[in-house]
Amino acid sequence: MKVVITGGAGFIGCNLANKLVRSGHQVTIVDNLSRQGSDENLEWLRAQLGEAFRFLNCDIRDWDMVQVACRGAERIYHLASQVAVTSSVLHPRQDFEVNALGTLNVLEAARLVADDPVFVYASTNKVYGGMEDLNIVAEKSRYRYQDLPYGVPESYPLDFHSPYGCSKGSGDQYTRDYSRIFGLRTIVFRQSCIYGQRQFGVEDQGWVAHFVIAAINDRPITLYGDGKQVRDLLHVDDLIRAYELAVDNIEITKGRIYNLGGGPDFSLSIWSEFGPILRSLVGHEIEVNWSDWRPGDQRIFVSDVRKAKDEFGWKPRISPQDGIPRLYRWVQENHDLIREQLLNR
Repeated sequence: MKVVITGGAGFIGCNLANKLVRSGHQVTIVDNLSRQGSDENLEWLRAQLGEAFRFLNCDIRDWDMVQVACRGAERIYHLASQVAVTSSVLHPRQDFEVNALGTLNVLEAARLVADDPVFVYASTNKVYGGMEDLNIVAEKSRYRYQDLPYGVPESYPLDFHSPYGCSKGSGDQYTRDYSRIFGLRTIVFRQSCIYGQRQFGVEDQGWVAHFVIAAINDRPITLYGDGKQVRDLLHVDDLIRAYELAVDNIEITKGRIYNLGGGPDFSLSIWSEFGPILRSLVGHEIEVNWSDWRPGDQRIFVSDVRKAKDEFGWKPRISPQDGIPRLYRWVQENHDLIREQLLNR
């Protein structure tokens, strides 16, 4: 199978590429290597796989190069994007060009030059916006939804809050509509907090890895709000398994939208519950700086992931209690690399 992964040298992309190449697929990685850690992820793939994949240094805003990359593809995983809300506020035009125009370029290439591909789009739970109308209950260590025991479903109204939400939401809806209008076999995944190996997390993106890296290196962590805000965590290995199952069941999943997250069972408050896990791993107290809530900060986001289970048999397996120690060990084993990439700049 000829497979293209845009953003294939990113955190999720390199893990997906490693799995697909080892499964015997002909993989083309498309990446402009702009994100911190992408060069190192590409070198890691080369060390693991040699010349078993093709790499194109390509920016998805370049229509001509995108066509070259996607020609003849049978599967396209569109993971490349601008990933930070903060960056989208500072540079909204760039955010739009990468996330909205870039996605349109890849969709058009899928329609015009690829080989009737399955097209997977990595969307985000940010398309649901601030969800200010939900009733939220404050408990001792966390917040919870009063009326959504299973989390936020795919049917919840969209509200593209922030330039990032607008640009990713645009790609989300374009991908869905290319199935309805052009018959492209697309799947949209609205992803929650993904974490795991090869993640070079920073404060405004990849907070789980950022906290782990800071704790191991005795760096202070800044917490905004009260530390009881809740997120559902999904390990990258579970995410890739969802990709594979959904593609294998494309006659059911084509044209569909799914939440992919840890759901209620794999949710944690970001410090009241995550903090003790991290302290037990490092073996000492962790320095924390507290700051005010930021505009748009959500008290809670938890995905309802039952639709994925009902329609293609997926549910998360790796709990945060298992997955966070795995990430911790990876950070320890790659201490020098991470220090070079993130801490000495």
